[in-house]
Amino acid sequence: MASTAQSVHQICDRYVDEYAAADPVTATTYGISGYDDQLTDYSPAGYAARATIASRALADVEAAEPRDDGERAAKAVFTERIGLILEIHEAGLDIAELNVIESPAQNLRMVFDLMPTETEADWANIAARMAKVSEALGQYRASLLAGADAGHVAALRQVGKVAEQAETWAGLKDEPGFFSTLISGAKGVSDKLRAELERSAHAAQEAYAEFAGFLRAELAPLAPVKDAVGAEVYQLWSRVFTGATLDLDEAYAWGWVEFTRIETEMREVAGRIKPGATLAEAAAVLDADPKYVVRGRAEFQAWMQNLSDNALKSLRGKHFDISDQVMELECKIAPPGGTVGAYYTAPSEDFSRPGRMWWSLPQGKDEFTTWREVSTVYHEGAPGHHLQIATAVDQSASLNKYQRLLAFTSGHAEGWALYSERLMEDLGFLADDGELFGMLSEQLFRAARVIVDIGMHLEPEIPAGTGFHEGERWTPDLGLEFMLTRTVTDAAHVHDEIDRYLGWPGQAPSYKLGERLWLTARDEARARQGDAFDIKQFHTRALALGGMGLDTLREMLAALD
Repeated sequence: MASTAQSVHQICDRYVDEYAAADPVTATTYGISGYDDQLTDYSPAGYAARATIASRALADVEAAEPRDDGERAAKAVFTERIGLILEIHEAGLDIAELNVIESPAQNLRMVFDLMPTETEADWANIAARMAKVSEALGQYRASLLAGADAGHVAALRQVGKVAEQAETWAGLKDEPGFFSTLISGAKGVSDKLRAELERSAHAAQEAYAEFAGFLRAELAPLAPVKDAVGAEVYQLWSRVFTGATLDLDEAYAWGWVEFTRIETEMREVAGRIKPGATLAEAAAVLDADPKYVVRGRAEFQAWMQNLSDNALKSLRGKHFDISDQVMELECKIAPPGGTVGAYYTAPSEDFSRPGRMWWSLPQGKDEFTTWREVSTVYHEGAPGHHLQIATAVDQSASLNKYQRLLAFTSGHAEGWALYSERLMEDLGFLADDGELFGMLSEQLFRAARVIVDIGMHLEPEIPAGTGFHEGERWTPDLGLEFMLTRTVTDAAHVHDEIDRYLGWPGQAPSYKLGERLWLTARDEARARQGDAFDIKQFHTRALALGGMGLDTLREMLAALD
């Protein structure tokens, strides 16, 4: 009698289906259709239900016998990733999650950016989902208080900053509220739906205003003033973000070595821009050069779309295999209220929604210097996030739904994107010294993140020979000073970044540490293959594997040869 046991791929597909139903915000974020009128249950019971789904699927996958190499790979990816999700839940950290960049407070707002707005039915979904924002934020409040009862509360800095974000989205700042701005784009809808949209938008903004009040009045008094999370929590989050068990002392020491190496390289380029110039002086020369200036937000959006389109066209066929579906990347300006910077959102499973690059710009700023941003477009677009993530989505013939849609690991993705910035120099796309200086400034910034993120959370001594408060222990103020004085990143961005690191421990180093792994894996493949090594083939095979942790990636790349 034939066995009825499900295969690894079938179990993973079932998990995605069950998880999408239990987390509609994540479903929309990753382009899984059918849940656009619903919101996630952020109550403690909702978190427990999703953990039950994960635990059951993990047990089933662990018991399943892989039928081929593809399933063996899928099993390794799933057990590592889902195992860590359950560790976070068991530690009680998920229900307490509140930070300025990636927590339910932001996800509830940002999911509306990804919803279609072409038809009456689309706007009906938006109205129905907006009407549920108040309930979702109420559930989230219950979880934050439950987390506090268990001894897990975000630091006061995060509570206050998220309250400011909520007030912006509620329309309590200088800008109109997010939801009223959103529905202003509803054209040609019925009077009945228009009234429903207006009621729902008003209710959603009132809910965010009340949530801001809750944060200030109820959660803030419970929040610790100290930002550092300490070694135990940091190590766990580091594993989540990298998919590797790192020696954090070694990573901290390596961060200093890498920072010094890049700083030396930047000085050489600065000298070509202006003989004898410091890094800050070279940046000032570039900022004043009209050829790097774009005026107007619409013009900046057009600039990044053009650069992105040209990169995809230039890379296709020659350096990467890129399908027709992956060739579409939409560049957009993000709504106000979030942290400054660029980010990427994946295409939907069927590519009806394309991959998108979003730029969150400072309020009131209308002039932009492109020398800083060329490599960022490559990072977020091609050959960075878009090429990697959209290529994985496009692998339905070989990868299961989990591998294609939910197996995102920061170190794997951000490491690849940072690797891609340097790769574009190797491929001849950064011959201009200004744009090369901009890429190096991003590399320096990411190396500084390794030092500062580990430094602020674990509070080691600053080593001798660094030229910066030697022998002192890290504090947020020293982290801010280091980023402002030792990098050439825009000051407003730096202030946002420090808040981000302190609320999202272990994520910021995953860029540089991930890039380090990608470079190591490439070198190992070249050593194994010798003269037969082909970098295009290496990239093609690596991208076809989908998302995973860094330790798993290294094992899989070695197994391919």
